[in-house]
Amino acid sequence: MRPNEITDIVQRAAELVAAEYVLPDVAEQIGTHLGERLRSGAYAGAAGPAALGALVTTDLQSVNHDLHLRLKHHDEPLPEAADDPTDEHFARLAARTMGGIVRVQRLPGNVGLLEIAPYVFPPDLAGHALTAALRLLADTDALLLDLRGTEGGSPDGVALLCGWFFAEPVHLHTMHERSGATRQFWSAAWLPVPRYAPEKPVHVLTGPVTFSGGEELAYDLQQFGRATVVGERTRGGAHPRIGHRLHRHLELTVPVARPVHAVSGTNWEGCGVAPDVEVPAGRARDLAYTRSLEALLAADPDRPAADEVRAALAVRG
Repeated sequence: MRPNEITDIVQRAAELVAAEYVLPDVAEQIGTHLGERLRSGAYAGAAGPAALGALVTTDLQSVNHDLHLRLKHHDEPLPEAADDPTDEHFARLAARTMGGIVRVQRLPGNVGLLEIAPYVFPPDLAGHALTAALRLLADTDALLLDLRGTEGGSPDGVALLCGWFFAEPVHLHTMHERSGATRQFWSAAWLPVPRYAPEKPVHVLTGPVTFSGGEELAYDLQQFGRATVVGERTRGGAHPRIGHRLHRHLELTVPVARPVHAVSGTNWEGCGVAPDVEVPAGRARDLAYTRSLEALLAADPDRPAADEVRAALAVRG
């Protein structure tokens, strides 16, 4: 990359972070740090956009380790538009991945499995796919919600899914913007599918890949006591971000708000979601499935699928 091109990108990144980052005092520190690194020649050796993105991201995150704050490299050229360049990317990805619905399955014992990846897409992109999956799972007696591959998502998509688990609308969190503006997020008040009965056991599977919107969904269900989280601690990214195109292959993502959860009064930024049952992510599904079967038998040994539940437990040893 040409030196003047690198200078323009880094200076613009510093300006945008200083103007938009959700924590103003931290924003000033980050902007100053980028300027110092630029003047020291730290980016002069960047062989291309990917290398520059990695170098700048390391410096962006060096102050307070916000994983949403980065200069992200894209293999495909970003659209030349004033709006967030990831909007078009997410729309294409939602279309290619069936709205993020990886797997909908009935396991022996009438335990449902819903796997979501790579994102919890917003309702306008994936609402039909999400509600179709929920409709298929409505008559299961317990649920495994696999978020081990959920790398992010939309708060509105999370609110839609949470609406399925709660009998009444629930205040999930309030988003606080740098400007002082706030927005409350509530679980969906209405869905075109039957709600999942509150007595049905729900286990959420998490791992070190689970991030952002995936963490929010796990955190919401955990904090309200609606699900048991099984697996490993998540990555710890709570701040929603906006994107800026700084180069045809580089997007600056800047966190612009912070959620305050209605139950905890805080969020999962920097610390992740701690599992209720800690186990390596690769074993989370097996353990949660066994726990679901045991819970079903304990709650009602004479349930219609009791023989199937016992048989499934016997197979699992």
